[in-house]
Amino acid sequence: MKILKIISLATLIFTIGCANAFSQESGSVVRKRNADDNKKETSAPGVSQRMQTFYEHTPISDADLTWMRVIYRSLDLTKEKNMALYYPEEPTENQENMFRIIMRLLANNQIGAYEYLDGREIFTDQYKIKVKDMLDRFHILYSEAKGSSEKNPKFTIEESDVPANEVLSYYVLERWEFDRINNRMKQRIEALCPVLHRSGDFGGEAIKYPMFWIKFDALRPSLSQQYIFTDNDNNLARYSYDDFFNLAMYEGEIYKTRNLKNMSMMQMYPDPDDMKHAQDSIEKRLRNYDKNLWVPTREELAAIAEAQAAAADSTEISTRDNEPAKEVKSSRGKSSRGKKETSTEKTKKKKQPKVKESKPKNSSSSANRSVRRRK
Repeated sequence: MKILKIISLATLIFTIGCANAFSQESGSVVRKRNADDNKKETSAPGVSQRMQTFYEHTPISDADLTWMRVIYRSLDLTKEKNMALYYPEEPTENQENMFRIIMRLLANNQIGAYEYLDGREIFTDQYKIKVKDMLDRFHILYSEAKGSSEKNPKFTIEESDVPANEVLSYYVLERWEFDRINNRMKQRIEALCPVLHRSGDFGGEAIKYPMFWIKFDALRPSLSQQYIFTDNDNNLARYSYDDFFNLAMYEGEIYKTRNLKNMSMMQMYPDPDDMKHAQDSIEKRLRNYDKNLWVPTREELAAIAEAQAAAADSTEISTRDNEPAKEVKSSRGKSSRGKKETSTEKTKKKKQPKVKESKPKNSSSSANRSVRRRK
C-alpha cells in the first residue's frame, strides 16, 4: 500500500509539473507573438514583416569575396528600355510610376532616405534626411497628415504636386561581387537616386538635381507588387519593378566607378572617345570576369576549334577569290616585260656591225678582174 501511494504521488507531481511547463511555454509564445506584432512595419499595403525580411539582402562577408567592384550608372528614362520607369506620368487604376511609389512611402514614413554625397554614399542614421527638409528644398507642396507626430512625421502630397514628370533619370549604385562559396558572379543593386531635371526661369538646358539615395532592399516589397509593361508588342504586364532591376532589363551608362581619387569618368577621360572606350572596356571585363577564371571543358575547346577552322576556311576562300585577279595582273606585267625585252634585242641587233661575207676565190668577179689586169 505504501508503494502504491508513493507511485500515485509521484505521478501527480509529474502531471502538475508538465502542466506548468506547458502553460509557461504557451505564455512565452504569446508574448513573443505580441512582440513581433509590435515590431511589424507597415511599409506598404499588403507588406508584412515576413515579406520585408524575405526581400532583405544578407550581406556577404568580405572573407568570402574574392573580387568586388562598385559601379555607378545613369538611367536615361527617355530611352526605350527605361521608359517603364517613367510611364504612366499620371497614376491609373492599376499602375503608377516608380517615383510616385517612392514619394508615397517617404510621405508615410515607411522607408528612409539618405543624403546624396558627391560619390561617397554613407547609409547611416547620421546621414538620414528629414522628409520635411527635402520637400522644402525641392519646393514640393505638402501638408501634415493625420496621426503625424515629431517621432513619426507623416505628410500628405497631392498627386498633382508630385514632380514625376521632372524625374527623367535615376542614378543606380551597383555591386558586382564574386564569392568563392557559390563560385559565380553576382550583380546586385544597392541603392537608387531619383534625379530632377529642371530648367531655370529663362529656359535653357535643364539642370540635374540628385535628390536622395534609397536602399533598394527597402523598396523591393513595394516594387514587387507593381507590374509594368516592358514591351510595346506585348501588352501583358509580366514583370514587376523588382524583376526589372534584378534581371538587369534597364540600359544605363557608366558615369563613375569607385576609385581612390573619387573622380568621375568625365574627369578621368575628358575626351568623349576615350571615355567611351573606357566604358566599353569596363563592361567587357564585368561580363567576362567569371568566364576567364575557369579552364574550358572539352566541349568548349571543340567548339573553339570548330570556330577557328571555319574562320580559316573563310579566309582561304576569300584568298582564292582574289588570286585570279593577281594572276591577270602578273601576266600583264610579264607580257609587257617581254615586249620590252624584244625591242631592246632589236636595237642591239641593229647596233651590231655587219660582218662582210667572204666570197669564194673561183668566182666570176675574180675572172673579170684578171681580164681587166691583162688589158
